[in-house]
Amino acid sequence: VEVQCQEAQLVVTVHRDLFGNGRLVSAAELSLGPAACKHSRLDPSQKTVTFSAGLHECGSTVQITPDSLIYRTLLSYDPSPGSNPAIVRSNPAVIPIECHYPRRDNVTSGSIRPTWSPFNSALASEEKLLFSLRLMNEDWSSERDFSGFRLGDVLNIQAEVGSQSHVPLRLFVDSCVATLGPGAGNEPHYAIIDYNGC
Repeated sequence: VEVQCQEAQLVVTVHRDLFGNGRLVSAAELSLGPAACKHSRLDPSQKTVTFSAGLHECGSTVQITPDSLIYRTLLSYDPSPGSNPAIVRSNPAVIPIECHYPRRDNVTSGSIRPTWSPFNSALASEEKLLFSLRLMNEDWSSERDFSGFRLGDVLNIQAEVGSQSHVPLRLFVDSCVATLGPGAGNEPHYAIIDYNGC
């Protein structure tokens, strides 16, 4: 079984001699994921079956770690009974499939010089994203006036990113601590949001 982890999809290629015993499995006996997605290509000359699925398709799951996004799914082999149901030629099999993607990376590119001169109204400027984390009152209608709390108090925390003309964004808060003074390193401190938001 060969797996290619591409930018937005995974491609799984299965040799029909799945067990290396010379008996070719039927493409109809293979499926991908809990949703049992069927193959997208069958190559009789290479004796392969290929599945192409988006990272979030076919019932795949995603796990977020501090360093990686891990997409998981299963390749299932469910042999159909032959003409004589008393004879079983092979047992079902489930093969786990994983794709790991780094969460952080550096991207660099040379500058691009357009061959046309845009109108002034079409010139784009670099947008600054403004992040805020505010303590809200009990009914979420306004920001809370005071900053003193006792252990066990309920805190209503609103995380926000101001993005004006940017496409819609999803905001994740990895960690948040309460301290007696400014600065996350002050002692004592208490974790409010921890374990990468989990």
